[in-house]
Amino acid sequence: MNKKKQRKSRQSQPKSKLSVLRQVCDLIPSHLVGKLARKHGVDKKARSFSPWSHVVSMIFAQLSAAISLNDVCDNLRNHRGLLATIRGALLPSRNGLSHANKVRNADMAEDLFWSTLTHFEKQTPSFGHRGPKKRKRGLPRRFKRLIHSVDASTIKLIANNMTWAKHRRRKAAAKLHLRLNIGSFLPGFAIVEAANHNDNFRARELCAGILDGEIVVFDKAYVDFKHLFDLTGRGVFWVTRAKDNMSCRVTKRRIKKREGNILRDDIIVLKTKKSSEAYPQTLRRVVAIVEVDGKEQEMIFITNNTEWAPSSVCDLYQSRWEIEVFFKRVQGNLSQG
Repeated sequence: MNKKKQRKSRQSQPKSKLSVLRQVCDLIPSHLVGKLARKHGVDKKARSFSPWSHVVSMIFAQLSAAISLNDVCDNLRNHRGLLATIRGALLPSRNGLSHANKVRNADMAEDLFWSTLTHFEKQTPSFGHRGPKKRKRGLPRRFKRLIHSVDASTIKLIANNMTWAKHRRRKAAAKLHLRLNIGSFLPGFAIVEAANHNDNFRARELCAGILDGEIVVFDKAYVDFKHLFDLTGRGVFWVTRAKDNMSCRVTKRRIKKREGNILRDDIIVLKTKKSSEAYPQTLRRVVAIVEVDGKEQEMIFITNNTEWAPSSVCDLYQSRWEIEVFFKRVQGNLSQG
């Protein structure tokens, strides 16, 4: 009977609105924030509002999709007592939170993310890697290599007085360049800057950390044959779409007739002088019928790998669309200006 009463009493107790926040904060090693605060000099600029309280407040802002300092501070004020149970985190004032965001080194937040991720991977080596039963639909099971997706997204900003982000007349925008690990759905590298240049402007920086044997997939906006040749020289496999004006010559036909959705599978060389000088080796071109938004359309893919099945080339490019899902999830918070 005592157990039943205890169970009923627990069920009758209201659930904390900060329970998710507390669970997320508990995952961060207790010593880590203080260590990084000393490393980046944040502790010297912290008096009553500690670095840990700052971290908790910013995590809450992200989880609650807060749109202003008032939103963060007012909501946390309503749960002052529960906030203190998260390792003694203190309630931020509007001025205190604003000042902390302005003067404290933002590199600490980035270092905190990577350090926490490394901590998880050491504790659980399989963290961030999908097993055979958790692979994304459409992603070939045979690929055990890391697959990266590279793309950029323009983020509209509300404030049009940001001179660094001036995009068009009376408008401001920033561009997010991102390399996403398709297997873990975690970003590997990101650059946020002005939106007044093409998507492939930061392609080399985004692909600099990709290792020999790994795979990178990107849209045809990133087709720069000199860069693609550099990736091939580093042992990186890549898949992209061919531009409409790509001129090439077929040196070998791998299939003689249509096989399912695969229309052609050829080995090609580039014809124009500039392109052939940038990429003097042979390429592989796969022409296939692909379903996009419920409609079938013909697409032309190019890659430097000649061993994969042509259907795998199509599936790899289809996995690139995962980065669009990521952009939709983060763009709402990043566009609050």
